[in-house]
Amino acid sequence: MPFASVTKVADADFPTRWGHFRILGFEGVIENPAACNDNIPPPAVRVEGAVALVMGDVLAAPPIVRIHSQCLTGDVFHSLRCDCRQQFELAMALITDEGTGIMLYEQQEGRGIGLMAKLRAYELQDKGLDTIEANLELGYEADCRHFELPAQILKQMGITEVRLITNNPEKVEALKLAGIKVVERISAEVPSEPTNERYLQTKREKMGHLVS
Repeated sequence: MPFASVTKVADADFPTRWGHFRILGFEGVIENPAACNDNIPPPAVRVEGAVALVMGDVLAAPPIVRIHSQCLTGDVFHSLRCDCRQQFELAMALITDEGTGIMLYEQQEGRGIGLMAKLRAYELQDKGLDTIEANLELGYEADCRHFELPAQILKQMGITEVRLITNNPEKVEALKLAGIKVVERISAEVPSEPTNERYLQTKREKMGHLVS
């Protein structure tokens, strides 16, 4: 889904417990977006937001980059149903250790289906479905994300090569298709918990994620 426009709307100082960043806000406008659920007509225009946390000189060499989808349950409430918070913290630590890098944080809760639908999917998972089956049962695609906005943000920032922190080959492919070279894939694998082992197994076996 090509964006009609991608605009930087904010750029501010942003100290964190990991280190000192700039926080940049971006909005992408999509006209006539495709539906992720055939039972829910999409709006004529969709505005998608993303935040870029930028540390150091990201133009001197291919920067470390993490494309992270918003996960309220994991990132804020420290859910152990998924590995999202641990991946976020791993990426922030790697960027800080390097002294330069970019965290791209997308408003893509539940792989793009939204928070309430994600919680409904949790209910179905409690009844025995895996994370993919639950999305499909609700009428959604297994994954509604496409990663065009992070790619466009990187291009606006003048970045053509990255070292990408991910276990998801689709993120690597999305950047390549947008003309951004992934010179290195850095593993985002974190220790599993008994409560998320099936979730990780599903990502490995059904989504091709590079996790053990």
